[in-house]
Amino acid sequence: MWSQIDANQHMRHSAYADLAAQARLNMLNQVGLSPVVLLGQKIGPVLFKEELMYLREIALGDRVKVTCELVRSRPDGSRWAIRHEVYRGDGVKAAIINVEGAWIDMEKRKLTLLPESISSLFTKSPRGDDYIEEIPKPKE
Repeated sequence: MWSQIDANQHMRHSAYADLAAQARLNMLNQVGLSPVVLLGQKIGPVLFKEELMYLREIALGDRVKVTCELVRSRPDGSRWAIRHEVYRGDGVKAAIINVEGAWIDMEKRKLTLLPESISSLFTKSPRGDDYIEEIPKPKE
């Protein structure tokens, strides 16, 4: 889209993050954690870290495909990491976007767990071949 192009005539840096955010919402929706379900619980995903690696340019009019896979999570799903890969229409990988996040209670503005009634849905998220279940370290 024209609004995603920068002065160098390729996709602007923040447009990659926008694509990844939409891909995450699509992934959550596909496993049953739609925005309506999450808002009904007053819970949303929150990011702590976002890392973008630009590999190739994407030009105006290029079609893009974005993959989205869970690469790390705690057994209870309270913390997680997702990898996105952005491909141009010609199949060339243009970017890798890694994010780390958790769930936030939108009323209390504090980190929370997904309610038991919907927590099993998150475990259905597509997982990368390198997926790791992260066991939290005990507090000293």
